[in-house]
Amino acid sequence: MLLGSLLVLLLLGTAGTASAHAALESTDPADGSVLKSAPRTVTLTFSESVALLDDSFRVYDPDNRRVKTSSAHHAKDAGDTASVTLPAKLGTGTYTVAWRVVSADSHPVSGAFTFSIGKPSATTTPVSTAPVEDPLTGSLYDIARYFAYIAAALLIGTATFVTLCRPPNPTVLNKPILMGWWTLLAATLALLILRAPYEAGTSLATAFEPSAIPKTLTSRPGLALAARLLLLAATAAFLLRLRGRERFGRVALGTGAVLAVGLALTWASAEHASAGIQVPVAMTSAVLHLLAMSVWLGGLTALLTVLYRSSDLDAAPVARFSRLAFASVTVLVVTGVYQSWRGLGSWNALTETSYGRILLVKLGAVTLLLAVAGWSRRWTGRMVGEEVRLQVPELVRTGADGAAASGGEGASTSGADSKGGGDGSPDRGDGSQDRFRRGLRRSVLFEVGVGVVVLVITTLLTNTLPGRAAADAQQTATSAGIPAASVTIVPFRVGNAGGKVQITLDPGRVGENSVEAVVYGPDGGFATVPELRLSFTLPAQKVGPLDANVKDEGGYWGTNTLNLPIAGTWTMKVTVRTSDVDQVSVSRQVRIVR
Repeated sequence: MLLGSLLVLLLLGTAGTASAHAALESTDPADGSVLKSAPRTVTLTFSESVALLDDSFRVYDPDNRRVKTSSAHHAKDAGDTASVTLPAKLGTGTYTVAWRVVSADSHPVSGAFTFSIGKPSATTTPVSTAPVEDPLTGSLYDIARYFAYIAAALLIGTATFVTLCRPPNPTVLNKPILMGWWTLLAATLALLILRAPYEAGTSLATAFEPSAIPKTLTSRPGLALAARLLLLAATAAFLLRLRGRERFGRVALGTGAVLAVGLALTWASAEHASAGIQVPVAMTSAVLHLLAMSVWLGGLTALLTVLYRSSDLDAAPVARFSRLAFASVTVLVVTGVYQSWRGLGSWNALTETSYGRILLVKLGAVTLLLAVAGWSRRWTGRMVGEEVRLQVPELVRTGADGAAASGGEGASTSGADSKGGGDGSPDRGDGSQDRFRRGLRRSVLFEVGVGVVVLVITTLLTNTLPGRAAADAQQTATSAGIPAASVTIVPFRVGNAGGKVQITLDPGRVGENSVEAVVYGPDGGFATVPELRLSFTLPAQKVGPLDANVKDEGGYWGTNTLNLPIAGTWTMKVTVRTSDVDQVSVSRQVRIVR
């Protein structure tokens, strides 16, 4: 219950637009371009295949009237494109294109750009015309994803512990297995219901439209969720047939393994592994990674449950799990290294991309987890060693009793008195065993806690654009003549009023940059302010502040003469004055590359 509450607070506290996994590589017409004549189509090209929605494109004219277009389709049947046909006659001025698609790894991505016909005009299209994430829908969807991962680990890991580690009282693990199954079922149903509004970026009400579920079931993520439900039904039937058994044959073990692999495939087939390079190898690695994680973390939870609830636990199941955990960690390391290489693409991406920085945090958490696991293995060794030490006198005593039985009753009594406790019973060293159990219990509890943190960070990684995709998109955009601009959103509040400033640095590299700062009001529309100032400071090199000297260009503030001479993380200070006496300054970090 505490874990669930913690996850809810974490997700609601950090909810926001999920990072896209299909990066936009180019647009035709190009963003900000001025055309002599009206284009007939708008085409977007992405870094991977995308799925189209009913409302993937919204095109607005300079007067904020929606332009009637054809339905969205793939240009020349290329899965990594999205295209729409425009009317034959369009007037002069600036047009806004808002778009939204679903990447191959199931995550929606949206954006907007402009182009002008004849000459630019002061467009009045508000930001809200582009589909955005509904905060509640996005938060609930992320919560369901977290609980699905945790439930899968609990179900698969506990079942594996029962079958391979053979604890003396497996009935104490019935409740965790049932909890894992029911939680995974509920999370999967929630994901299936929320999928349509999550893709469209709409409110929860749209989840209950008659066409929502059928439309979801035509997509790859929807089919994966439906397959998971069928596998859960088969798992329930399988568990019912095995109820009450203490030993499991090869057929039962094989069937359980097939069901576990099938469940893992429902994740691999709809997330990072299903898109990008080396898809077959990546999906195999993802399945093994998820299964190893489940066996380790779910098995730890099972071991912790047995340590607390079973009084007759001996060292043998603990030793078996120790070997199983070591094998799982080996698989996790091998597959984790491969997936890190596949997602990053270069060493620089470790520090220059969000994916790389989150991965570094995960590596730190995994290192801590391995250290705690080593601590647990030492307690396991002590527990096994103590049990062996206690068994040796018991064997000697049994032999002595047999000899006494053949040699005389008095010898038997003497042996018992000399080897046993004060009441004639054997001294089993219960105090030492209890001490080892308590130590192992504490270390496993800590290990489970750190493991949950690793699981949370792993799920965050699945919501982040891989470094390789980000680098490929930037390289493609640069080679195509499309500047890889840096865009920063800076929210501000003055008194009871607020808004945000969208600041674009083009190209966001060392040298001369153009600056375009657009101020939006609380309603998402354009706002007019009497003054806006930008300055840049590089504290590491003691450079600045450099005043950008932006000027009011009629609809935005801009300049073409900002020179940033050194690569690094600059501090951009934004000062917005909303009246003669009211102003506010907000600072943000901006990364400038070579």
